[in-house]
Amino acid sequence: MSAKTLNVALIGYKFMGKAHSQAWRTVGRFFDLPAEPVMKVICGRDAAAVAEFAQRWGWESSTPDWRDAVTRKDVDLVDISTPGYTHRDIAVAAAEAGKHVFCEKPLTFTVAEAKEMLAAVRKAGVKHMVNFNYRRVPAVALAKKMIAAGDIGEVRHARFTYLQDWLVDPQFPMNWRLRADAAGSGAHGDLGAHSIDLARFLVDEIDQVVGMKKTFITERPAEGTSSGLTATAGEGTEKVTVDDASVFLAKFAGGAFGTFEATRLAPGRKNFNRFEINGSKGTLAWCFEDLNYLDYYSTDDPDDRRGFRRIIATEGVHPYAGAWWPPGHMMGYDHTFSNAAADLVTNIASDKHCSPCFKAGARCVAVLEAVDNSIKSNGWAKVEMIE
Repeated sequence: MSAKTLNVALIGYKFMGKAHSQAWRTVGRFFDLPAEPVMKVICGRDAAAVAEFAQRWGWESSTPDWRDAVTRKDVDLVDISTPGYTHRDIAVAAAEAGKHVFCEKPLTFTVAEAKEMLAAVRKAGVKHMVNFNYRRVPAVALAKKMIAAGDIGEVRHARFTYLQDWLVDPQFPMNWRLRADAAGSGAHGDLGAHSIDLARFLVDEIDQVVGMKKTFITERPAEGTSSGLTATAGEGTEKVTVDDASVFLAKFAGGAFGTFEATRLAPGRKNFNRFEINGSKGTLAWCFEDLNYLDYYSTDDPDDRRGFRRIIATEGVHPYAGAWWPPGHMMGYDHTFSNAAADLVTNIASDKHCSPCFKAGARCVAVLEAVDNSIKSNGWAKVEMIE
């Protein structure tokens, strides 16, 4: 390990804060990095709670003021894991302070804000990356390699489905993810953003879209207290201001077409993030609920041996897998964050481009916004190609 360090400030300490903290705790132990990440400061609005979090997770210090964290002279990288409505202000301030920026998805709510964030990091000359962590699943990264190598030929059809069920119960109380002012959208932005990024990563840029969204449970018990995935209701009810589900069709720039579905009302589906990509010579399919496996069908196989084969993407030759355990020792959700952190640290220390960068994040927002535009116009909408 080099003596060089990269001091990190993490903004946010709830669900995503835990995932990011775990990444920063482990990445330097499994990857041979050109710089050592230092968990310098954690930020959250509740001073007592974030101080306890800092002690538990190994952060050197804590603060309730994100402005203090992003302007500290001993901070090199600002990691944003807060709700989407805060991303723009924190990212712009961090860039103006000369800090590299790592931001959770979606980058922000609107194309206008995404352009502001992109302009800010470009003007400051800092590195920037969006945490689309599913790109860092070894099986998904392998799918990217296989598509680029022509293993399934010309891509023609692509299906992306992201299903969860944590909001099926109409008595589940309100929280910030159900309010448009805090979350921007519901399943569309929360889950659909991941599918859009995977589509752009694996297939092509999305050129046109047409879609629909619906809120099936329009009112929920008022917010009370919450802990992890459990919550208790307060008094009264509150109007839900985001979608429960979204569906859209897409035309890719290269001629393929795709379907996208996102919902948090699919009983039995916990984190069913799945794609199937059909080409002229074969098919690739993957699902996060069985994340170590990539299913592959090839028309090049002899007629009497055709069928889907399962590739266990845990070999040392598979992307990222070689840094972890022996073949067949499965990886999980937390590893994707460490894999992302490893790429980020390496690229910052080596002065290389980070991917997916804020331009990729902005292009994802442009697709989300184009779907909304298509709903308003009741027809196909063009996706703005942000440069």
